[in-house]
Amino acid sequence: MNKHLKKISFITLPIALGVFLIWYSFSRLTPSDIQSIKESFKTANYWWVAVSLLFGILSHLSRAYRWQFLLEPLGYKPKYVNSIMAVLIAYLLNLFIPRSGEIARAASIKKYEKIPFEKAIGTIVAERVTDVIMLLFTIGIAFFFQTELIGSYIFNNEKESSIYSKIFFFVVLPILGFFIYRFFKNSQNTFVKKIISFVNGLISGVKSILTMKKKWKYIFHTIFIWVMYVLMFYVVTFALPETTNLPFAAIIVGFVVGSLSMALTNGGLGTYPIFVASALILYSVEDNPARAFGWIMWTAQTLMIIIFGSLSFFLIPIYNKYKK
Repeated sequence: MNKHLKKISFITLPIALGVFLIWYSFSRLTPSDIQSIKESFKTANYWWVAVSLLFGILSHLSRAYRWQFLLEPLGYKPKYVNSIMAVLIAYLLNLFIPRSGEIARAASIKKYEKIPFEKAIGTIVAERVTDVIMLLFTIGIAFFFQTELIGSYIFNNEKESSIYSKIFFFVVLPILGFFIYRFFKNSQNTFVKKIISFVNGLISGVKSILTMKKKWKYIFHTIFIWVMYVLMFYVVTFALPETTNLPFAAIIVGFVVGSLSMALTNGGLGTYPIFVASALILYSVEDNPARAFGWIMWTAQTLMIIIFGSLSFFLIPIYNKYKK
């Protein structure tokens, strides 16, 4: 019974949190705020949103192609079309049930390409490790460009805050983290063991990439995917006049905050617009245009996943039937 309740909670709580945040954020808006956000939606230049979606599609195509480099050493070379549709189905299902997409992706490639489920899921886990590394790298870039903003809260001298912050975040913290890792490496504490296991997984992931036969192609596509992600966010800033002249620091910070919000609810439901808006407000964007930007960005991404994921779900059996 407890396990059953845990499964239900795992599925329903993120969705419930997202719905609550949507209700809470809108309940705090005045009628003039809502009208202002509506006007931003009406006057937005959706050509830039279309360009953003194009970058999103390219990232998905590249992800499907990159998957081949992990499957080939195992002796499998699935049809590229099947890889694309399996990836899109995974994104679709993750909107509704957390982590179900990875299982569905492995199951799809097993059914239509006869690749063992265990091997397919192993490659997907390896991909996730790569993505975590790239996210951490992007967070590092965000900290680098936001050190003045962070430093002004930590240090009193604004001129020196940037220097001290950079030393703290990029020298002191890594050295401190290294010694903490060494000290707790053999700890028997359950929580510490999970953290050490996570770090070891990242290290193993880096090692496996560096020993791959086509490592440079894999690395190129990994960088390409994340550049597309950032460009997806960046070009939408041109859709609204209030966000057109944002500095690069704001783009990176907004992107990172939005990416982290995706982990809290399914597909960033409720969290993505709020988190992104809060990041843009730090860079002097007015509240309502910042909220509108977050909602336009999230709505466009979610609709793209629903449309292409649904098409893939229905087309993959038809394509494979026709192929036979």
